[in-house]
Amino acid sequence: MTEKEKYLGEFEQMILLAVLRLDHQAYGTTIRQLLAQEINRDVTIGALYTTLDRLEKKGLITSTLGEATNERGGRAKKYFQVSAEGQRALKRSKDALNNLWQGIALSQAGELYEPI
Repeated sequence: MTEKEKYLGEFEQMILLAVLRLDHQAYGTTIRQLLAQEINRDVTIGALYTTLDRLEKKGLITSTLGEATNERGGRAKKYFQVSAEGQRALKRSKDALNNLWQGIALSQAGELYEPI
């Protein structure tokens, strides 16, 4: 496994998946809203942008600036897209987790059942 092929952390996966789901509407506020709505996780804007910056430096996402808007005080929104490398990293992480989950079943209370 090369340096670029390291597995993603849980939060990185969640952000990448949110960006994919939001498609061309993926910017800070919409990503935060999706995470709050879908997984009941309230993410601070600082934590979100720190992770987005890290993912962009790794080449897993790209960003573009939209038009400046009056409601944002003349500032432009920064839109994000998952790169091909980001999609490969997500697939690698998903496959690794699926492999590890083989033979494991949890009860409703979270205790382990006997392996399948």
